[in-house]
Amino acid sequence: MKWHEKIGYELFEPDRETTHGELIFFRFFELFIIVYAIKFSWEWAIYTQLRNVEVVRPLGLANYVDVSLFFEHNLALLNAALITILILFCFFRKGPKWLYMVVMVLFHIQHVVRYSQGEIPHSHNLIGMSVLCLAIGAWFFPGREKMPRFVLGSIIFFIGLGYTSAFFSKLIGTGFNWYDGRHLWLWISEKSIDILSREGAYHPNILQQMALNSTAVASVILLIGWFTELIGFTMWWKKIRPYTTSLLIAMHFGITLTMNIRFDAFVMQLVLVGYPWYKIIDRYMMTMPGFVKKWV
Repeated sequence: MKWHEKIGYELFEPDRETTHGELIFFRFFELFIIVYAIKFSWEWAIYTQLRNVEVVRPLGLANYVDVSLFFEHNLALLNAALITILILFCFFRKGPKWLYMVVMVLFHIQHVVRYSQGEIPHSHNLIGMSVLCLAIGAWFFPGREKMPRFVLGSIIFFIGLGYTSAFFSKLIGTGFNWYDGRHLWLWISEKSIDILSREGAYHPNILQQMALNSTAVASVILLIGWFTELIGFTMWWKKIRPYTTSLLIAMHFGITLTMNIRFDAFVMQLVLVGYPWYKIIDRYMMTMPGFVKKWV
């Protein structure tokens, strides 16, 4: 078995028997993605309707299509309503297999319309990637046994690839001195301006004070986070996936404490895909009364 075949085996587990717990968990996970996709669609639509007036930074399709049309005539709100209706049809498996792909395109349009102004949060990208994986899975792997394996395996693959790629991006862009503590000083200062303008006051926490008082402490904080990104690809192996996931979640909490950057949806999705929850569900189902198990 070649190395890429081994990775595929770890991600998609083709020889493992599908369990009720796995199917139940996948439906819950799909519902999580759908709820956040709907939430983000409406948040972006309302923001676009109230604030966007021109395309400052074209993203994705916005590089080829003029999306400023969505700034007027309530088109962003109409698009959010359409996404909501179609994605619910997808969840209940009503309509053609390619309907999820239509949702993906509309969701992407909504995203590039909203973020034609600048910075893009991480959580939104991961939800979008998950919608894409759902779209591919529903179209090409529609079986109730194949689709969960493909969707979850693909998401785990891209999460691991994303973290490790982030490590090398920093290395290529800045060099080995990326972990210089003075960089963390700069980022803390930048976020303090955002908080000060939003809340009228800024008070650094204990960890931030430690980092600001010592370049060595700040450098260690960055170095730990950087190394954690490097090993992100180890999520691809199921035996060590929970441990890698735990380290990544801890890293995100560290980023929140040091730079006041939150990753709510991102971290929740890490919790969902990083641990074998289906095993707990299967174990619990063994103790269920027969009529409850049949209904589930």
